[in-house]
Amino acid sequence: MLQISLEGQEALAERLAVLPDRLRAALADKVDALAQSLLSEVVGVNLSGGVLNARSGALRDSIQMKASQQDDRIGAEIFSDGDVPYAAIQEFGGKTAAHEILPDKAKVLAFVANGKQVFARRVQHPGSQIPARSYLRSALEEQSDDILQDLTEIVTALAEDLKDTE
Repeated sequence: MLQISLEGQEALAERLAVLPDRLRAALADKVDALAQSLLSEVVGVNLSGGVLNARSGALRDSIQMKASQQDDRIGAEIFSDGDVPYAAIQEFGGKTAAHEILPDKAKVLAFVANGKQVFARRVQHPGSQIPARSYLRSALEEQSDDILQDLTEIVTALAEDLKDTE
């Protein structure tokens, strides 16, 4: 999650709480536009071959954006909606548990091992080490300088507007 810390943020939060509606709307629009850009990077680039190649498209389809406004906070989240069990292990990496593989539609499993056709009723899989393939954090890292610059510019402009109204 990108969190920006500003010097004097308490005073700024108090001022933002009393912003005229049009200025608050401008900040919300900027946050929404930045989040849409980040969402496009994640879905259109990182999950479309940039970091991961799509097989079924389920992970790509699970990526959601949620904008929120509460009192003195305006924010946006980009996340996997939780329907894809492998979303986290692809983002952060990890080890899958050892497990037994059983045939689903046949009486035996058939596969090639050491160049020979093998048949087995069951196979004990030792688990796999999955490397991190960051599709969310990498997009945020790539855009963080632009996000910070754009938010700094809009906050500076809002602060100037506040000075003009005092």
